[in-house]
Amino acid sequence: MQKFIRVFILAILLCSSCDTSRRVDKPIDEEYINPKSDHPYTTETYIDKFKGIAIWQMRKYGIPASITLAQAILESSSGNSELARVAKNHFGIKCNNNWNGKTYLKDDERKNECFRMYKNESESFKDHAEFLKRDRYASLFTIDNNDYIEWARGLKKAGYATNPHYPDLLIGLIQRYKLYQYDKVAMGKRKKDDIYY
Repeated sequence: MQKFIRVFILAILLCSSCDTSRRVDKPIDEEYINPKSDHPYTTETYIDKFKGIAIWQMRKYGIPASITLAQAILESSSGNSELARVAKNHFGIKCNNNWNGKTYLKDDERKNECFRMYKNESESFKDHAEFLKRDRYASLFTIDNNDYIEWARGLKKAGYATNPHYPDLLIGLIQRYKLYQYDKVAMGKRKKDDIYY
C-alpha cells in the first residue's frame, strides 16, 4: 500500500510539472485563409464534390457540365488556389462595374487586381453560369452542348482567357477525367450509377 501511495504522489508531481496548455501562435481562423495551408482536395475529390452542381447547371443554363468542371479545375487548381479557398472564387472572375458584392484583391496580370468574393462555392458556380449568359458569350449557346471541344474553342474566341492554349487545357482535363460523362447524365443519356473515373 505504501508503494502505491509513493507511485501515486510521483505521478501527480510529474503531471503538475507538464505544460498541458495548447499554444496558439495565431488565431485559429487564419489556418483557413492562409494561402500556404494544405487543402484536402485532389482533382478526383474536387470533381466528386462539384459534379452535381455542374450537372444541375447544365440542365438550367445549357453550359456543358464538362466545361464547367474543367474550367473550375483549371482556374482553381482543383479548389486549392488561394482565390478558391479565401474568396470561394473557383473561376477567377474579376470584378467589373456591375459587381456589388464583396471583393478580394490579389496580384494577377497586374498588382492588386479585384476579384469577386463569394459566400460559398455554390454562389461562385452560379455566378459563373450567369457570367457566361452575357451577350459577349452568346455565340457559345449556338454550339451543341454535347460538343465540349467546340465549347472550349468558343470560350477562347469569345475572350474568356488570354492563354492561347486554354482550349487544349480544358479538352485535356475533360478527356483525362472523363468529364464528358456528366454531360450525358445531365441530358439523361447515362444514369448517375454508371459514372466512373
